[in-house]
Amino acid sequence: MNPELKRAAELAAEYIDSLDHHKVSEELDPQALRDRLQKELTDDGLPPLQVINELSEDARDGLLNTAGGRFFGWVIGGGIPVSIAADWLTSAWDQNAAAYACSPSAAIIEEVAAGWIKDILGLPQQASYAFVTGCQMAHVTALAAARHKVLADKGWSAEEQGLAGSPPIRVLVGEHHETLLRALRHLGIGTDALIQIAMKDDGTIDVKALETELEKNPGMPTIVSLAAGDLNRGAFDPFDEVCDLAHAYHAWVHIDGAFGLWVASSKRYRHLVKGIEKADSWATDAHKWLNVPYDSGIAFVADSASHKIAMTIPAAYKVEVDDVRDQFEWGPEWSRRARGIPVYAALRTLGRNGVAEMIERCCDLTREFVLKLGRLPGVEVLTTPVINQGLVRFLDPHGDHDGRTDEVINRINATGEAWFGPTVWNDMRVMRISLSNFRTTPNDIERAFNAIKAAMET
Repeated sequence: MNPELKRAAELAAEYIDSLDHHKVSEELDPQALRDRLQKELTDDGLPPLQVINELSEDARDGLLNTAGGRFFGWVIGGGIPVSIAADWLTSAWDQNAAAYACSPSAAIIEEVAAGWIKDILGLPQQASYAFVTGCQMAHVTALAAARHKVLADKGWSAEEQGLAGSPPIRVLVGEHHETLLRALRHLGIGTDALIQIAMKDDGTIDVKALETELEKNPGMPTIVSLAAGDLNRGAFDPFDEVCDLAHAYHAWVHIDGAFGLWVASSKRYRHLVKGIEKADSWATDAHKWLNVPYDSGIAFVADSASHKIAMTIPAAYKVEVDDVRDQFEWGPEWSRRARGIPVYAALRTLGRNGVAEMIERCCDLTREFVLKLGRLPGVEVLTTPVINQGLVRFLDPHGDHDGRTDEVINRINATGEAWFGPTVWNDMRVMRISLSNFRTTPNDIERAFNAIKAAMET
């Protein structure tokens, strides 16, 4: 076996095995990392084994251990071993997944994996798909299809005519992630097109307020973007009702389901996504709750014709019925890695029940964690978890709750026992608890709880 490949596999296994006892936080500041990694670039190069050994050693203390069970800062999965192994094969095979001719196996694997995901999530089987880097590009892909359709309905081709002089598009949203805004910028729609719809106390879009806005200009090209599990409290918009309403005004309904869409796999939580199959497009990630390595986003579009027109060259305006699929005709990239291979391996290993169990376990642990924190003096639970997201803040006797919250978070993270991210919610500094890692155990929750308690007492 090639010695550097063998050594890299050893180092990777050692890293994964160390997650439980290594600090979650990084230990080196930027300059210290530069001092380690800014090596002299030699004329003749170095032995590969030396490079691998030094790379592992020099980078180690600058890694945030997001793959471990005590990282609660963002929605990041841990990479189940089979998906990591499949990702290694993906790199070794080095396939360009642009088209069937470039890699027949990669094309068929992605076809199968996409079908499995649609089955698990309850999406229309006829929906087209694209494997992309993450939910950012999934939004771009899906909303490009939306842009095509709502303008084509007015006799305008965004792909041929551009947007100068086109009918204006409005985008109606409730709770939304910043990636949606950037998608609108990428697509030339612009963030000024976004109209914020009033929200209810539970964090979901107010349907009556949405209807009022739709009625203001019923013929205007319109996209409605909904949330399947918002980032702060995991709220789900009323998809069933909103889809019926929006379609009555010929609006396109897009769903941001970066992580929350996966609750459809669970009988316990499936009610949260009732009616989601009525939407026109969906964006999600596999590197979040499915726990496959980065980068792995997926876009799904019910109107496959609009999807293909938006993504491919003008000569391919007509959707052909072929035995094979060229991936570049459905996504924004040409050359790319075969991202569907780790997804395929993960789904085949977990099965429907395994995916559901992973989702439910994360939700149960999150709820247990947040409620336990709420019993501590000086902790205020702001949102009881709907799924795997919770918000708390730390109270200051003198009223500086924002400062106290940031102080406690910094103390926790400095210990390396756990890692939490701060955020702003309802104009308050708060600590968000996100739990989507298959490695997280009750013992991890207990260690994180003790770290929080100690930080509050310091």
